[in-house]
Amino acid sequence: MKEVMIRIKGRQISREAGEDEMEFVTEGKLYNRKGTWYLLYDETELSGVPGCQTRLRLRDGEIQMKRIGEGAGSGTEILFEKGKRYNGFYDTPFGAIEIEVLTNEVASDITEDGGNIDIDYDISLKGLAEGRNHLNITLM
Repeated sequence: MKEVMIRIKGRQISREAGEDEMEFVTEGKLYNRKGTWYLLYDETELSGVPGCQTRLRLRDGEIQMKRIGEGAGSGTEILFEKGKRYNGFYDTPFGAIEIEVLTNEVASDITEDGGNIDIDYDISLKGLAEGRNHLNITLM
């Protein structure tokens, strides 16, 4: 397991709230098991989900995001795969919200020396909001 610095940039566009951007840098861990890359990092106040850990699993053109811990409720899992829809639940401190994610683009060039992860997706939080998100994660 290798210690890495991670820069996370997120951009959200919705009709209700307009455009919002955030960026933060944090420490994380990177490892490869049987040809699959794993990236783990702790969330902070800046990301809006303090008290939980995010795990990204990268393999064969798909990225699975899983959040576990106190700030993630019972856990949140989303699968990003280009052109595919994912239905699930997004846990918040106020309860679970049904979500639907359509991944427009997903790319990763992670190696032991670093790399980038890009995810562009449409998201619908049933009954609350809809929008388009772009997430860029750079390993430094």
